[in-house]
Amino acid sequence: MNKTKVGIIGCGNISGIYFKAGKTFDILDIVACADINMEAAHAKGAEHGVRACTVDELLADPSIEIAINLTIPAVHGDVALAALNAGKHVHNEKPLAITREQGKAVLELAAAKGLRVGCAPDTFMGGGLQTCRQMIDDGAIGVPVAATAFMMSHGPEGWHPNPDFFYQPGAGPMFDMGPYYLTALINFLGPVRRVTGSAQISFAERTITGQNPRYGQKIKVNTPTHVTGILDFVNGAVATIITTFDSWGSTVPRIEVYGSEGSLVVPDPNIFGGPIMLKRSGETAWSEVPITRAYTQNSRGLGVADMAHAIQQSRQHRANGAMAYHVLDLMHAFHDASREERHIHLSSTCERPAALHPDERF
Repeated sequence: MNKTKVGIIGCGNISGIYFKAGKTFDILDIVACADINMEAAHAKGAEHGVRACTVDELLADPSIEIAINLTIPAVHGDVALAALNAGKHVHNEKPLAITREQGKAVLELAAAKGLRVGCAPDTFMGGGLQTCRQMIDDGAIGVPVAATAFMMSHGPEGWHPNPDFFYQPGAGPMFDMGPYYLTALINFLGPVRRVTGSAQISFAERTITGQNPRYGQKIKVNTPTHVTGILDFVNGAVATIITTFDSWGSTVPRIEVYGSEGSLVVPDPNIFGGPIMLKRSGETAWSEVPITRAYTQNSRGLGVADMAHAIQQSRQHRANGAMAYHVLDLMHAFHDASREERHIHLSSTCERPAALHPDERF
C-alpha cells in the first residue's frame, strides 16, 4: 500500500476530525492545510503538524493527490472545480454543491480529467449502518417495503459560533442534515425515482443565543426550515422524511425500515455506531442487535480512505460523486415539489454503494 498525500482546504469547526483521519487511516498522509483565513490555517497546521499555505499553493503542490474540501456550502462547487482543474481528486463535505448545475459541472470535469469525486457523509460506512445493511441484504426483515426518517431539532443558532449560513440557500435542515438520512436510505434501498414534498420558512428571523459574543443578533432566514418529503424508490419501497429546525423536541426515531417479515430501528445516521433494534413477525418485543462491523467511533474521513484505496485498486469508491449528486437532486426536488405542487421525477440515479466486508479495514 502506498500512502496518498492529502491537503485540507477549509480549517473551520469540522476540520479537526478530518485531520485525525491522517492518524486513523494508514493510507492517508495529510501534508498541508489552507484557508482564506490564514490565521485559521496556521493555527490548525501548528495543532496537527502539517504545512499551512494558501489555497493556490496547496492546489499547485504536485505531490498532493486528494483535496478534502471543507469550505462553506456556498463555495463547495467552486473549490471542487478548482481542485479538479489542478489535477487533484476531491472529496467534498456535504452537499456536493449548491445547485444541480454546479454539481453536474463537477462530475463532468472529473470524468473528462479521469479524476475521482467523493462527498460526505461517510457515516453510512460506519459499523451501525453497515450492520443494518447486512441485515437487510440477508433478509432479516424480508422484502423492504417502506421507511421513515426524521431529523428534528431547533437549529444551530443556540450553539454554533457563526450560524448564519445555516439559514441561507444550500443549507437549512434539508441541505445541512438531509444528506445523512438520504445517503443512509440509498445505502439500504437504492436510488429514488420520484419525490413530492412540502417546505416552509416557519420563522422569518432567528436570534443567536447560547454562549456567543453575537448573542441577540438576528439572522434573516432565506431557505425552508421545515421540509417533509415522500420518496418512491426504484425497488418499489416508499419512504417519508422530515428535516426541521423548528422542533424543540421529539420522540420519533431517526430511521426505521419496514419489511415483509419485520421492522428495523436504525441508528442516528449522523454517527457511526448504534444502537440497532429488530422486531420480527410474530415477536412481541424489540430486541437489540449487536454491531458486527468495524468503525463505530467517529470515523469521518473513512470515505476519503476508501477513495484512496479504490484509486489504487481501480474500483468504485463508496462515498462517490454520483450518489452525492443523486442526494443533491433529491434535496432540490423536495423544494421544487412544494413550490410547484407536484411529483418530481428524478433525472439522476446512482448505484447502491457496495457493502463493506466484515473484515474490511482502511
